Amino acid sequence: MSSTIDSAEVSKASARLTAGQLVVFPTETVYGLGADARNDQAVRQIYALKGRPLGHPLIVHLASAKQMTAWARAIPAIAWTLADAFWPGPLTLIVPRAHGVSDVITGGQDSVGLRVPAHPVAQALLHEFGGGVAAPSANRYGRVSPTCVAHVHDEFGGATPFVLDGGDCQIGLESTIISVLDAPLLLRPGGVSREALEAIIGPIRIAQAGEGPKAPGMTHMHYAPSTPLRWMATRDLPAVADGTVAVLARRPKPLGFTGHWLEASTDPIQYGHDLYAQLRQLDRVGARTILIESVPQGAAWEAIADRLGRAAATHQNT
Repeated sequence: MSSTIDSAEVSKASARLTAGQLVVFPTETVYGLGADARNDQAVRQIYALKGRPLGHPLIVHLASAKQMTAWARAIPAIAWTLADAFWPGPLTLIVPRAHGVSDVITGGQDSVGLRVPAHPVAQALLHEFGGGVAAPSANRYGRVSPTCVAHVHDEFGGATPFVLDGGDCQIGLESTIISVLDAPLLLRPGGVSREALEAIIGPIRIAQAGEGPKAPGMTHMHYAPSTPLRWMATRDLPAVADGTVAVLARRPKPLGFTGHWLEASTDPIQYGHDLYAQLRQLDRVGARTILIESVPQGAAWEAIADRLGRAAATHQNT
């Protein structure tokens, strides 16, 4: 993750946000497509550019936990505990929204998602701008999230807004989302592990399908490349294939395999960091199908399994 901050570029981005324009900026998870969260017209531009259905809530990015009181009311003590432990960082808290927070942000719900990102460029932008920045990932709706500037340009081409370049994202998977509206409920696994959360606040229940408030990235079909994707057990991966198959697996390419094969890391942190870039790479080779080796069970792999499951479901249901 680059720590180089171009103050002039940050000032340009802040001015664009103030003027109601969109800005792409880096976080430690993925690149975000940002707008002034108090400007409904600007926020609607996010939906239009992404092709994102209205009514899907957005995360509001803040410079510090102190700003939470401007966006949330009756903030539970557990929210402050989690903020103290994990902000700045890859954790989104779903809290009761404050009066005046727009339905365009919340999807009409009485709750709002808040996060304080750790990336130094994001921090510089948020401190200079001074307000909340609504930002989903900077990609077309349902597609693979971008983890570098080149991915953003691949998504939007000539329609790409002003971009702050912060290098490759350190984590590469989206933030963990936890609702603290009632008892803590894990809505989306991500950059903060469940074990780390539970070490601070005790056991956390994992949301079942349709349970809890709506949150970003929770649709059944999401995070998908254009090429149909399937994931399968190690024993079912082909030993020999032609160029119509592309494979991502945690072992070297077999002798005699003539398709496209990428060797993934066996370390879940590195695997997560590389995943979206590798999916984009395999999406470009012209294969008919991308085959993904199923990942191990366990909390360390939860976020990866979540993303791959949704990506595979996209093509199984179309």
